[in-house]
Amino acid sequence: MQFHVLSFEGPDGYSRAGGIASRIEGLTQALAELGFETHLWFVGDPSLPGHESHGQLHLHRWCQWISHYHPGGVYDGEEGKESDFSSSLPGYLVNEVLKPHLQDRHAVILAEEWQTANAVLHLDRLLRQEGLRERASLLWNANNVFGFERIDWARLAQASIITTVSRYMKHSMWNVGVDPIVIPNGLSADAFLPPDRAGVTEMQRRMRGRTVIAKVARFDPDKRCLGALEIVRELKRQGHRPLLIARGGIEAHGHEVLTAARAMGLRVEDRNGKDTGVSGLLARLEGTEGADIVALKAPLDPESRRLLFRGADSVLANSGHEPFGLVGLETMAAGGIACTGISGEDYAVPGRNALVLQTPDPREFVGLFQRLKARPAQAESIRRAGRATAKQYAWREIIERLFLPRLDLLRFCAE
Repeated sequence: MQFHVLSFEGPDGYSRAGGIASRIEGLTQALAELGFETHLWFVGDPSLPGHESHGQLHLHRWCQWISHYHPGGVYDGEEGKESDFSSSLPGYLVNEVLKPHLQDRHAVILAEEWQTANAVLHLDRLLRQEGLRERASLLWNANNVFGFERIDWARLAQASIITTVSRYMKHSMWNVGVDPIVIPNGLSADAFLPPDRAGVTEMQRRMRGRTVIAKVARFDPDKRCLGALEIVRELKRQGHRPLLIARGGIEAHGHEVLTAARAMGLRVEDRNGKDTGVSGLLARLEGTEGADIVALKAPLDPESRRLLFRGADSVLANSGHEPFGLVGLETMAAGGIACTGISGEDYAVPGRNALVLQTPDPREFVGLFQRLKARPAQAESIRRAGRATAKQYAWREIIERLFLPRLDLLRFCAE
């Protein structure tokens, strides 16, 4: 069995823009570790080799000639990249890789998001022309609703099996006339590494007497960043001495959020720094006594993310529209207390393994949090249950339990 994953995002710094990169990296690494020859075709860093091999995992960086003129990242020059990806990659993939393999074997091709939809249509046509379509399972996956208006759903449904990441997304996609198969996201192995114990102790020592809330999300209205400010203001009004540690992105909405915070009378401190890991995060959190919000400007590496998720009193993953909710699941894996919304977070069970918000009213969070604070045994129970839940979503578990058993069914698409 040979696997091919088609995606704009990937493991390069240039190719990382959000949760899709984490999904793609974890999925392809897990497939390779299970012994499958795995190829990732993505819009990679133009300064890196076009092809790299790491054991069973092969990285193919596409659109590099375009990316050279668009240094702003994977979605800089998006239209030109989508056109080149869809027109040039399928022919190369079929002629150079799939034709030799499919003579007597099978392949699974999984494409991600609207930018690859035309590539899927092109691949389907080429495989049929070569008489090889029945030897390939062709899937297309939706992680969000972005670009749905640009997709020819009837043709895509004929060319591929359509999948998505949650029941919430499945129901949302009924509106475009498709009924996708749900294969949830998973977590990479490093998500389950224990947070640095000494670092957690030091962070909590420095923050003693504060109510520490973390939020790691793109600056997007769907993420309810403004709602997080309302929660901080309500906690402050009730005398809880809150500190929101926030890491957003470069989106324009971020300026609106930080301007609103200052307009509410909340004290915001920007923190940057090149150091990574435990020491890097702790250094950025020094001297926060006068702040209500610390805005982290530098990216969080996996080690510092685990420290933040475990060291905070709660992690706000309170989106109004969340197709899956990877941050909440990462928080559970780190032993933290996730506070999610109630859209695509299929894994969240209110009061058992997470706090779950059903309204935008900040008093809902404050009431749930106060109740939990008064019951330390319940808080510890939520942490334990969260870790147990996260283990069920390890990528290896998802692949072996949900994805591989479906492959025989998925092959019917080719008949």
